[in-house]
Formats: sequence, structure tokens, C-alpha cells
Amino acid sequence: MDVTRFSFPYGESIQWFSPAKAENLPSSPLYDWLLSKDSLTAKLKLCCRDFSVELVGEQWHQGQTTRYWTREVLLYLDNVPWVFASTLIPETLMQDDETGLQTLGNRPLGELLYSSKAYTPGEIEVAKFDSCVRLEQLTQKLQQRQQEPLWGRRRYFDYQGQTLIVSEVFLPAAVDAIQQR
Repeated sequence: MDVTRFSFPYGESIQWFSPAKAENLPSSPLYDWLLSKDSLTAKLKLCCRDFSVELVGEQWHQGQTTRYWTREVLLYLDNVPWVFASTLIPETLMQDDETGLQTLGNRPLGELLYSSKAYTPGEIEVAKFDSCVRLEQLTQKLQQRQQEPLWGRRRYFDYQGQTLIVSEVFLPAAVDAIQQR
């Protein structure tokens, strides 16, 4: 997949690592959230009364050999944004009516990915966002004070030989709440 120009967050130089090779991973409980192989959506829903998804933006990007659909969302728990997520989907998957991707709207992607055996999750990679202009702007806009670097994870999902990428960053409000649990 030729995604280097569009690696998340777009326009930033981010190094994603296998957790086995990453240095200075955060301590538990954030560590457990980063590396959980289960649905993040399901895990988040257990922590709140009201879970919602805000669609931040969607658009096409042209890669070297194919186009990709980008979907960016905020995941809210009780009206507080906890996670910024981005999905990169090859055009062929977006055109396939069987995938269920075309009609997501404000529904969480995690529900689709983990409820269908057609999607096979890959390994989790992690990244530490020491300095990331787009994430800093986002946390300021959300009025969340960022005191420490943010952590994110990404995972590839296979659908009949095609791959989509889901990337998620835990925002300061999530980190604070997770550390207090």
C-alpha cells in the first residue's frame, strides 16, 4: 500500500513501531488501552453513558497507484472527545457495496470491523506524538490541555486481500481519565 504521503496524521512525519520495538511505552493502564486487540469502540462504550462519533472530514487522496478515501472522526464519551481517529481506505474497497464502508456516516467504524468476519485485523503499531502540529491544533481547538506527548496506535485490516488502515490517537482528556481508573 503506497500510503507514505498520507501517513497519519497527514503532512506529519510519524514513526510507527511494533510495540516490541518501541522504547519508553507509557505505563499501564494507557499501555493496556494502546495494545488492546479488542474493539476500541466497545472498550470506550463501557466507560460512558453516551458514546458518539463526530465526522470531522472525509476526502479522496491520490496515491502513486490508487486513490484512497480518508475519514477522520472524533470519538466522544459523555460529550468529551477522547480519541481522534483516521481511516485510509483504498478506492476499490469504497466501491464494493459488500464492505459496508460507504454508509458509515456518524456510526463507529469499529462496530463494522469487529462484527464482520470478513475483516481480519493485523498487528498493532504504536507512535508517540512528541511534536505534531495538527494534533496540537486539535487539542487547543477542543480546549484540552496537552501536558505530555500523546500516544496513538494503528492497525491494518484485511478485507479479501485489500487493506484499510485505522489510526487512533488518545487525546489528553482520555489519557487523564484512563490514568485515573
